[in-house]
Amino acid sequence: MDYLKAFLVGGAVCALVQILMEKTKMMPGRIMVLLVCSGAVLGAVGLYGPFQEFAGAGASVPLLGFGNTLWKGVREAVDKDGFLGIFKGGFTASAAGICAALVFGYLASLVFQPKMKK
Repeated sequence: MDYLKAFLVGGAVCALVQILMEKTKMMPGRIMVLLVCSGAVLGAVGLYGPFQEFAGAGASVPLLGFGNTLWKGVREAVDKDGFLGIFKGGFTASAAGICAALVFGYLASLVFQPKMKK
């Protein structure tokens, strides 16, 4: 049942993003920023925790989850380091995920040999 909930929630997020892309003039980069900021805001008001508990990976894997991770890192760093935590909390909380994305992206580029568009 956990897999089904994750699939349905993740699919719903992707469907909403697809609707935004097709029905508005928003560029994909702005939609990505909207998702990250939405995850951070939902985490700040306390709604993301119950949502993630219900949806599992369907909520934590998309960009909404990245925004929530940034928020949690900032909140913990502010509690620990004060004002300086605003600037470093998000980096420390998301460093492993960003590093993994860069490493696996580089490895994929070695395997599939991407070519520049002409």
